[in-house]
Amino acid sequence: MITIPRSVRIFIGSTPIDMRKSIDGLMAIVQEELEKDAYSGHLFVFVSRRCDRVKILTWDKGGFVLIYKRLERGQFKLPHMDASSMAVEIDATQLAMLLDGIDFGRVRRPEHWTPPSQVDRQAGRPMDKPPPT
Repeated sequence: MITIPRSVRIFIGSTPIDMRKSIDGLMAIVQEELEKDAYSGHLFVFVSRRCDRVKILTWDKGGFVLIYKRLERGQFKLPHMDASSMAVEIDATQLAMLLDGIDFGRVRRPEHWTPPSQVDRQAGRPMDKPPPT
């Protein structure tokens, strides 16, 4: 398990790439096609045409890191990607599910809890119940 800080963004390229590309070839795609800074420390995920291989490129303190995973059976389940965008941003949980072969497009996340507003607290409403409509 790799812990990814919240400040690190994760981008999946929307077009399949030739898996023979190494660090330099992937870095060129990041800078020229995705128009991102390859030295930013963000993760750039690239998927093969058959969706059974993935490469992740990132910069780490003086050198590039390249992670490669090949599925022996099945395919990676990619998120829905708009044809006009060059990359889609996902979060660390979605990346973990992608690498485990889980179709995170079908997974429903629970609604996140938010603290009550100042008005709700002053009105004395219970914090666990929604305001009346």
